[in-house]
This record gives sequence, structure tokens and C-alpha cells, in this order.
Amino acid sequence: DGPHRAVRGEVLKREGRGNERTTLISRVIDRPIRPLFPKTFRNETQVIATVMSYDKDHETDVLALCGASAALRISDAPISEAVAGVRVCQVDGKLVVNPDFDSRVAATLNIVVAGTADSVIMVEGGASEVSEAVMLDALDLAHAEIKMIVAAIDELNAMVGIPAREIVAPPALNSDALAKVASIQADIEREQATTGKHERKAALKALRNTAITELTEGADEATAAVLTADFKAAFEKASRGAMRSRVITDGVRIDGRATDEIRDIWCEVGVATRAHGSAIFTRGETQAFATIAMGTERDNQRLDWPGALAPVRNWMLTYSFPPFSTGEARPLRAPKRREVGHGALAHRALEGVLPDFGEFPYVLRSTVDVLESNGSSSMATVCSTSLALMDAGVPVSAAVAGIAMGLIKEGDDFAVLSDILGDEDHLGDMDFKVTGTQAGITAFQMDCKIAGVPREVMAKALNQARDGRLHILDEMAKTLDAPRPELSLYAPRITTVQIKPDKIRDIIGPGGKVIRGIQDKTGTTLNVDDDGRVQIAATSGEAAQKAVDMIRELTQEAEIGKLYMGVV
Repeated sequence: DGPHRAVRGEVLKREGRGNERTTLISRVIDRPIRPLFPKTFRNETQVIATVMSYDKDHETDVLALCGASAALRISDAPISEAVAGVRVCQVDGKLVVNPDFDSRVAATLNIVVAGTADSVIMVEGGASEVSEAVMLDALDLAHAEIKMIVAAIDELNAMVGIPAREIVAPPALNSDALAKVASIQADIEREQATTGKHERKAALKALRNTAITELTEGADEATAAVLTADFKAAFEKASRGAMRSRVITDGVRIDGRATDEIRDIWCEVGVATRAHGSAIFTRGETQAFATIAMGTERDNQRLDWPGALAPVRNWMLTYSFPPFSTGEARPLRAPKRREVGHGALAHRALEGVLPDFGEFPYVLRSTVDVLESNGSSSMATVCSTSLALMDAGVPVSAAVAGIAMGLIKEGDDFAVLSDILGDEDHLGDMDFKVTGTQAGITAFQMDCKIAGVPREVMAKALNQARDGRLHILDEMAKTLDAPRPELSLYAPRITTVQIKPDKIRDIIGPGGKVIRGIQDKTGTTLNVDDDGRVQIAATSGEAAQKAVDMIRELTQEAEIGKLYMGVV
């Protein structure tokens, strides 16, 4: 009773957390812009991209990226240069920049590329088994367009921009701390070569703490704090340099592998008996557990955000990164941007090999839990889900595997690393993830931390990634090389019956009474489309046939010349 009384049937509404699309676009904006800020910049900076108007033919993600870059460039934010982004699609065998909605729907390649005037620094997208050569051509075309947009942003900055604020350089590190690090350089290199992730971390930590104790012995509290902070910074830099030098000079990585060597792989399927399909994929110290659930059309996900290429999603993938996977103890919260992004990458990687919904009318959901992580859990997610889909009997057109690649570049010397560790990702200059089948690439994601990666380096990296992907596919095939011929005993059996649209009311009944009666009597689930297609989901053929008979009895029409038996 009063001005705030809710009317019957109304709910007070307020937008909460952004949906998946909003999160992914935020990542597209953040990833290429963040490296342009000086590492010593500490001022909190927020960029908000607001869509004022939208039509389907002009997607907002690349426009938001260009707008954010332009806004930062004309402000006093100390970014080193402007960045821009474009979308490149392959439509009917031809590469197109920023295509319209219909072209995006029909595209066999759809990637967002961001870069500066000098280099490409981010790529995100998917494809229908395209070759490495096509991907390189797409990057070349994108960069040519990016240069023109960057030139326009720079022209705008010359007209209305204000000088960037000055960043005060941090004070030089304490000379005693630097000398102490130099004295244990050989020890750092030795411990850096420890094979196991946790063993290496513990060894380096013990070495660092021992050196800090020796360095600060006899110093007062304030001096000890300065020495400790400066020593840790110098120690981190020395560890990074030791790893990179060993790779460039000797071609040997942290864990002793060659630059193109893949860690040991083992797989297992059918580990969760009650699930419709399941698999564990382990590569080195990274392990992912995937389960597949199969449902009916009523289980699909409705997409109510602009830019969706389809109104509903019949294929869903959930990626979970619990804290125990990295030996941490922290609260379980809603998924972070990283988890949403990794899940979207894996979802995109497998989407192209799934059967058409009209031929295989199952809604599919993969739930992946990362049980242990040391490098590229998203690619382990792709591999485990691919195996789990085949274990469930889903007729995928091909198996899909993924690999994470890295780059170490010192001057003109460089090394491309296959199947990178977490430390190599952290200390390297570029990381990119490629997923695909034996035939070609299905998804691609790249982030570059340095400017000017030459085309020949990218070509070498893509070809090396292909070799690694094919090796992983061969290892997966040793466990399961094709979809199982039969669905799981626990998976629903879907039978489709076509009736005349004007007979739908006979199946539904007043208030849904008739359809509920059929479901209760047969133990099935019915879904009726407006075109008269009736889907019957049952756990046994007998139950499905019983439901079919009841539907036929309700919708049959008398035919001339046919004999009917009944009581009058």
C-alpha cells in the first residue's frame, strides 16, 4: 500500500552482472590495451564502453575496442601508442573485413584481430578447420586495416589530445641487493632447471629466503625492508633471465624438454559411470575431467543478448578452475573473466565438429573441472571434452585437440615453445592457443607481450603448433579413436513424430492436461514445436513406443477404405 507497491505479476528489475558476451568483449578490449601502459603505472584507470545504438550488421566488440583506444589516446593516460581492432571472416572462400550479419553466420573463419601500427598483438576467434596459410593471410589483411584505423586515431590525438602524464621512474635497486643476486646467479640457474613445478618453486623460494637472511643480517628494520624488496625484484629478474638464456642458447627449457617436445600424455574415458560420457585428459601436471550430459530441446539455453548468431544454444561448455588445482585455498565465487574466456575458447573449438541438431536432436552440455594445472588447462579442456563426447556416442565429425605455444625472443634470436608450462607463459613474450582436427584449425587465441613479431616467426609457430596438435590427437586416439556406436544406457532416447499443426491442441489439451497425462503414464518427456514436430525423450524403447501410440491415437484421422475396430 503506497507508491512502491508492486503490481501483481511485476518484478522490480535491475541489471546485475554482465552476461557472457559482455565479459568476452571486455576481455577483447583489455588484453591488447593493458600491455601499452608502463609497468610502473599505478593509477587506477577505468574504461567503460557504452553502446548508444546497435544494428546487427555492425558488431560492437571491435568498435568498442577502437573507441576505448581513441579515448585513452586523447587523454593523459600514458599509453605508448594507439591500438585498433577489426573482424576478419572467410565467406565463400574469400576473406572479408568487418562483414555484415549474414556473412558472419555463413563464415568458415571468424576472428577478431587487434594490433598497433607495427604489429598484431591479439587474436581471438574460431574456424571450420582452416589451414595455417589461411590464418596467416587473415592476419595480414587485418593488420593492413588496423594501420589505417590507428592512423585515424593518431590524427584525432594531434587535433584534440592532451599531453600524457609523466611517470616517475622507480628508484634504482639497492647495490648490495644487486650484488647479492649476482653472487648466487649460478645457484639460480641450477634451481631454475628443477623439473617439477612444486619442487622448482620450493627450491627457488628456499634459495631466495636464505640469501635474504644473509643480506639483512644486522640491518635495522627499515633498511631490512628495503633490502628485501629490492632483492626480490632483482631475484625475479635474474630467474627470468636464466630461463630465457637457457632456451635461446641451449634450446633447453625449464623442465629439460626440447623446444618442440610435448609432455607425457595419458587419457581415460568412461570414468564416471552414471554420466552420459566422461573423460580425463592429463598432460604433464595439467589434468582436466570432463563429463557430458545429453538433454532434450527444452534444456537448451536462450541467448537474449545482441549479436547472437542464433537465438538458442544447443551446445554448452562450462569450465571450472577450482583453487585446489593450483594448491591454493580461497573461496569459491562466480567465474572470473579468465574462466569465462577459457570456456568460450573451448566451446568454440568443438562447435564445428558437432552433428547438426536436426539430425541429432540432443542438447549437449560439457562440464569440465580442472583437477591440476601447470600450463594450458583450456587446451586440456578441449581434449578431455572431445574424448567425453565420443565416449557418450555423440557422432562428432572428428576429434579435436588443442596446444598452447610460447615465444622467447632476444634480439634477432628466438625460440618457439610447444606445450608451455605456467612459468613459461608468465616469463615468455607471446602465448597463443590453437585447437583443431587432423584437417585444420577450429579456434585460435593469441596475446603478444612484445611488439614486432615477424611473419616468419608466426608462420613457424603455427606450423610447430600443427605438429604438436597432430601428436596429441594420435595420443588421444590410443584411448578412443571414434565415437562409440551406441549412446550411454542412461542417455535419453529421442523419437520424433510429425503431426499436423492443427492437431497440436489435441496433444496439449486444456491447460496442458493431456500432454501431462501422456508423460505421467509413459515416463517420457514431450516437446511440441509449432510446426507439429513432437520430440519424445525416453529411457527405454518400450516407453517411447507407448508414447508414440498414444499420440497417434489422439491425432489420427479417418481414411476412406480403412477398417477400424471399436465399440459403438
